[in-house]
Amino acid sequence: MNRGDRQHLWSADTVRAEPGPLLATEAVLTEAMYVAGARLGRLAQEALWKVVKRGDLAVWRPELSDLQRMAQLMERYRNRPMDFAGASLVACAERVRVRRIIMLDRADLSVYRLHDRRAFDVIAP
Repeated sequence: MNRGDRQHLWSADTVRAEPGPLLATEAVLTEAMYVAGARLGRLAQEALWKVVKRGDLAVWRPELSDLQRMAQLMERYRNRPMDFAGASLVACAERVRVRRIIMLDRADLSVYRLHDRRAFDVIAP
């Protein structure tokens, strides 16, 4: 969204190289909308909405069992600590059976593990 960001070119190239729509959790989209609005304003939020409305970004919504798993994860990683959006990423990955995640910051996801104890395949600059 921010062409002036130092990671913009890497992000744009990485996203373009991915087949099909990307998947984000509702919690991550909420954070992205907040950050876009706070840092860049309404136009950045509108640009993010366009990505969603075009179908380039699918949004995953947790079910009750996923919320229960998220609570377990937040307890398990309480010393880290894991936030709600991070827990939603792990629960989503477990539900849809993916390990590959694109992130700007690999710090948390390099620690978190899926239910089968496998690490994420984090794509980061």
